Amino acid sequence: MKSQILSRAYSSAPFLLFLATLGWGSNTIASRLAVGEVSPMLLIFFRWGFVVVILLSLYWRQMIDEWPIIRPRLKWLLIMGGCGLSLFNAFFYIAAHSTTAVNLGIIQSTMPGMILLGSFMFFGDRINRLQFSGLLLTLLGVGVIVTQGSLEQLMQLTFNHGDLLMIFACSFYAMYTVGLKSRPKISGMVMLAYFSVAAFLMTIPLMIFESFIYGTVMPGVKGFAIVFYIAIVPSFLSQIFFMRGVDLIGPGSAGLYANLVPIFSAIMAVLLLSEEFALFHLAAMLLVFGGIGLFEYQSRRKVSS
Repeated sequence: MKSQILSRAYSSAPFLLFLATLGWGSNTIASRLAVGEVSPMLLIFFRWGFVVVILLSLYWRQMIDEWPIIRPRLKWLLIMGGCGLSLFNAFFYIAAHSTTAVNLGIIQSTMPGMILLGSFMFFGDRINRLQFSGLLLTLLGVGVIVTQGSLEQLMQLTFNHGDLLMIFACSFYAMYTVGLKSRPKISGMVMLAYFSVAAFLMTIPLMIFESFIYGTVMPGVKGFAIVFYIAIVPSFLSQIFFMRGVDLIGPGSAGLYANLVPIFSAIMAVLLLSEEFALFHLAAMLLVFGGIGLFEYQSRRKVSS
């Protein structure tokens, strides 16, 4: 009976994608809870270290089999995993020290627009008027977050540097996503394992730099619990659930569920961290979702035509 329930759950795309985005949304909460418990670079060192141990124990044979395909792409692999994943995480967790989980979640939802812009810049993908309008809406949403909906802050150029760091972090992940277009044809989990190794290697110089310049905050019991949660839930389980969801209903439909991440982030931030959900947050969320809606409408129109 229990196996039947698990089998049905693993065959339900909406359920799996709900869990995946819930896990990713909780990452913003964990990043805020980690402030003062573990220093940011040590956090990503442990995070990717845990993920590497898990993935190597599960896929080391497949990784050896796929090595001839990966070897000519080592430079690409190091850029993708080292910069795309590690630096995104690094700036993400640094940003968490000076902005709210609500802001982290909403700004993170602007990545579809950044990905569209990156595809245009690096691969020459065309941007039509509808997509450009969607891009402007998402950027306007970011502007509302950064200025907190205040024209006075815009005029005085007094912005929260945590929000600006989060925008910078998202640009790294957007470049990583664009780079996946040239991904070698190997299984998703094996590719993730290779990316994780590259991400972990990048954390070593980052951790050393942090130790010499800012000092290291070693985690206690609570800090290790947060690191373990980040490694297992958003970094590992959410990836598996999302990949399975993509297999069941395709990337286009599965991608729509990513829009739940900022919603889950905002709800959990209010309930668990007692953060304020202000009117400007709602305005920013509506602008960002409106922009994403234009992207999706355009992509669906292309498929039907």
